[in-house]
Amino acid sequence: MARVPVFYSFHFDNDVMRVQQIRQMGMIDGDEPVSKNEWETVKRSGSGAIERWIDANMNYKRCVVVLIGTDTHARPWVQYEIKKAWADNRGLLGIHIHNLRCPNQGTCSKGTNPFDQFDFRDANGRSVVPPVYDPPAHDAYNHIKNNLAAWVEDAIARRR
Repeated sequence: MARVPVFYSFHFDNDVMRVQQIRQMGMIDGDEPVSKNEWETVKRSGSGAIERWIDANMNYKRCVVVLIGTDTHARPWVQYEIKKAWADNRGLLGIHIHNLRCPNQGTCSKGTNPFDQFDFRDANGRSVVPPVYDPPAHDAYNHIKNNLAAWVEDAIARRR
């Protein structure tokens, strides 16, 4: 399978170490990680700057992968990224990452599906729900690694 450019959406403070594990799998072309310092600079510049940063970094991405930790569903910028992905007709999927072990925090509680907050409609007005995957606790890392590329391709195909 070809490596597809994706945008990862996640709660930075809680989940950046889990997200790094997924990026380092090398299965797809994920966006470059933003440093905590860069993100803090963007945040201090105001909501307009954050929207411009997200828009620029999401540009040319074919799919948005929402990495779902404990509090991801409540993050306003994750919600913005989900809305933008859908409006831009990008592939969209979620992956629960609570079973990936963070070196600092271990595993975390399973988060609420952030897609439950939205009413997604296809081009014909039918209600649809983007796929959400919940890798098993005993082998979450390998489950994600072995399936991520196919999940992304499927999410893109669903939007065609």
